[in-house]
Amino acid sequence: MDVDEIERVAVLGAGNMGHGITEVVAMAGYQVTMRDIKDEFVEDGYESIQWSLEKLAEKDRLDDAPEDVLARIDTTTDLEEAVADVDLVVEAAPEQMELKHDIFSDLSEYAPEDAILATNTSSLSISEIQSAADDPSRVVGMHFFNPPVKMDLVEVIYGEDTDDETAETTYAFVESIGKTPIYVRKDVNGFVVNSVLGPFMDEAAWMVSNDEATIREADAAMVHERGYPMGPFELGDLTGIDVGYHVRKEAGKEIPPIIQEKVDAEELGRKTGKGYYDYEDGPGVDYEPDDAGSFDTLRVEARMVNEAAKLIGNDVATPDAVDTGMRLGAGFPEGPCARADELGLDVILEKLEDLHEETGKDRFEPADYLEALVADGKTGKDAGEGFYEYDTEGVGSYQYLNFAVTDAGVLEVELDRPERMNALSESLLEEIDHLLTNVDTDDVRCVVFEGAGDRAFSAGADITGFASVNPTDMSEVTPTFETVNDFPRPTLAKVDGFCLGAGLELALACDLRLATEDSAFGAPEIGLGLIPGGGGTQRLIRLLGETRAKEMVFRGNHVPAERAENWGLVNRAVPEDEFDDVVEEFVDDLAQGPPIALKVAKQVMNDGQDASLDAGLRMESQGFGLLFSTEDVVEGTTAFMEDRDPEFEGK
Repeated sequence: MDVDEIERVAVLGAGNMGHGITEVVAMAGYQVTMRDIKDEFVEDGYESIQWSLEKLAEKDRLDDAPEDVLARIDTTTDLEEAVADVDLVVEAAPEQMELKHDIFSDLSEYAPEDAILATNTSSLSISEIQSAADDPSRVVGMHFFNPPVKMDLVEVIYGEDTDDETAETTYAFVESIGKTPIYVRKDVNGFVVNSVLGPFMDEAAWMVSNDEATIREADAAMVHERGYPMGPFELGDLTGIDVGYHVRKEAGKEIPPIIQEKVDAEELGRKTGKGYYDYEDGPGVDYEPDDAGSFDTLRVEARMVNEAAKLIGNDVATPDAVDTGMRLGAGFPEGPCARADELGLDVILEKLEDLHEETGKDRFEPADYLEALVADGKTGKDAGEGFYEYDTEGVGSYQYLNFAVTDAGVLEVELDRPERMNALSESLLEEIDHLLTNVDTDDVRCVVFEGAGDRAFSAGADITGFASVNPTDMSEVTPTFETVNDFPRPTLAKVDGFCLGAGLELALACDLRLATEDSAFGAPEIGLGLIPGGGGTQRLIRLLGETRAKEMVFRGNHVPAERAENWGLVNRAVPEDEFDDVVEEFVDDLAQGPPIALKVAKQVMNDGQDASLDAGLRMESQGFGLLFSTEDVVEGTTAFMEDRDPEFEGK
């Protein structure tokens, strides 16, 4: 079956995951039937969808009216009715293998013989589930993350008998509903995200159990020194300590004593009022940056990298799938493979070998794949290859940046961190700088920057991404923006959504800025006790004048696109449905213009604004005279006389 043949979907289950998946599928335009075993369950799920759609509409994050989305949703308690004429079934029933077997056995009888049968299980074996189906080849794992409406990641998991066509169609379906899929090509316990996330919580728990650290030290160090969104114990309290406990027990893993103690005491986290932190009689999560002490963060990260290496070496997932999964599914600032390449795989391996020798514990035994990489000299970014390959000479591939040069010479650059609203981390800034420094400018007529996703051009600097950077090193942020500012071709920021902080500074470094009417601009750094650090104070005051620039910096408020256009912050603010056409008009003019003249014009205008009028006029005069010797001028004047469009070649 091809994804274009999927028209109707059934979701079995109306609980948190079931109604969330139903909502996502209906929002994408599919007809969907939500089924559960009792009317009250179905009604509660439907009401939750109604409430969610109304909230999304209030935030202008819904393409269709709520009632139009709801019109695509049917409900029933009859399984046979629910799946009678569907192309795809997504099972989202409770995590009980016997129940899953019953459902997939019934689906073999009731669902069309060519329908894809997917399970949303987060912990059970796909192979064991598909054994209950008459045709296991069309059974696949489709693991959404909670809540499905907000979380972008979906793991597409092969069971032992899943065929490629089933998995590939499921992957394409996930993309069609606006989510990001990753392949999990073998049915391993924990799949990708939970496999790598396990050591994040597990190793910290062992360290606390062995009196090598405290809970607050672990959480403070992992958050404030390494930039993770939550500490391991804070995360355990949020998800439920018993959840991780049962996953470990089911996988046959040894349970750290502190986890066992909490489960025995029924102190399971936020849901019971007490876990690793006290939420009833205490302050709750209360660690501070200074609590980090000397906690060994490398020990935790080395184990996560080792788990990732096992998955890659066993052909379960690619490095990119692992990193995408951890970024989108766990909110990590960067994936473990990319981080390991920065740290050095030899450093990771040495840490694991030392711990394995010291403790004799199997959990520290290095993965064969990690050992092989280091033995081959593939130790990471500095070596030119690790989990990823790096082009140390010219332009290669990037982790957080997508780019392409069109036939017309437009360098299209996409900031690719939608899970963090394209926030500019240290790594992303380095990639922007590297791309513009190494790209062949002879092939480029202009550059267009935009943000991935539908929420932001860039919502600012990723503070967590700079967690390990010394304050004295932060002055190194500005050169990236200067590289954009000085690039010898016109640059344009295509802003759709939030453009804040460092994101605004990137847009300001561009020559032109176009925005949708719903976009918002701001310099919110003052609210953090900071000031813009990427040229924002200087470019804003030159662009807007003292009064408006100081208002933006001092107040830190958002400026709507219409006001930004009136102030001269953006060239145009246009309705969403006109945006791409307006961008195309600007880009066509830039791409078809005379490259040398545009380069000279940009240089003269940039340098001249900081010089006296006399000096600026001399620059202009020199540039004007220089251009008279170019072939482009001959082409331009000839085309004018012949009443045709010029074809400039940059000569």
